[in-house]
Amino acid sequence: MAGLTLVLAAGCTGTANPNTPEVPSGGPARTPLEQLAPADPRQRTGPSTATVAEPDIVPISDEVSPKLPTTVTDAQDTDVTVTNVDRILAFDRYGTLGATVFGLGLGDRLAGRDISTGFPAAARLPLVTTNGHQLDAEAIRALRPTVVITDSTLGPWDVVLQLRNSGIPVVVTDSRRAVNNVGTVIQQVADALGVPAEGRRLAGRTNLEIEKTKIAVQKLANDSKLRIVFLYLRGRSGVHQILGKGTGADELISAVGGVDAASEIGLEGANPIGPEALAKAAPDVILVMSTGLRSVGGIEGVLSVPGAAQTPAGQQRRVVDMNDHQVLSFGPLTAAVIDGLARALYT
Repeated sequence: MAGLTLVLAAGCTGTANPNTPEVPSGGPARTPLEQLAPADPRQRTGPSTATVAEPDIVPISDEVSPKLPTTVTDAQDTDVTVTNVDRILAFDRYGTLGATVFGLGLGDRLAGRDISTGFPAAARLPLVTTNGHQLDAEAIRALRPTVVITDSTLGPWDVVLQLRNSGIPVVVTDSRRAVNNVGTVIQQVADALGVPAEGRRLAGRTNLEIEKTKIAVQKLANDSKLRIVFLYLRGRSGVHQILGKGTGADELISAVGGVDAASEIGLEGANPIGPEALAKAAPDVILVMSTGLRSVGGIEGVLSVPGAAQTPAGQQRRVVDMNDHQVLSFGPLTAAVIDGLARALYT
């Protein structure tokens, strides 16, 4: 993704927030968003955690028969012929592609995963990334992939080129992550794996779920137009950034009826957090990843970020965290992520 320079490190340590689960788990059926009574979200104080009710991916079909060979022109205008999808590697910075393979009903053919593909059904798979989002060439070769699905968000890119030069089909998908291109990315993956019909069904189901959820969220938000900033925090590495236009955070905030305050003040990509920027953004809510929250020692650590305590969000201690594997994934779980975040913001 252009302009996004995050170093998304995994396994950071810090004082845990007792209200933040490591991996949200399913529970009793939730009351539909449209049945919840709207309230003034600016009257809410204190932190909350956004969770997805059912964090696993529901496949579009239990019986999938890829039609191979198939030839596609990928996002880099490269013609790629895929003849075998028995051992799939699908990796990107956000976990979108691995989740999509599961959604297409091909999860049992995934040979490995990136650190962001963290939903429960994928947890057993070996990692192909180290130090957060660094591709591990040796680990990838050891898994003997028959096809690789990726985008331009992971590196070093030489690793991807080495895979292609070794004869492994490498299909590069769109790296843009937004609510309005979820279906496009799903179809790109499906076409590459020889299951175009399942792709159309999964894209249709996902887009319908997204639109229905957005309508319910807009009613719940009740035109409150919460000003929200997404802060990327990593205590151990010292990487603290505010995410602006083009990072996916802007799309997510818009989908839940909020105003992306970073984009509104002209920030694009990921930027170092400064007190001037936070003061100008004047967020009502600070949104963070759950691991980032833990890495800085919880709410007090967030409020210690220069300028955070002086914002409306800081004065109300209004910090919302969400699981790293979910919050910016923009895959088959997109509607569920919007639902979970809306509940944390408005109910």
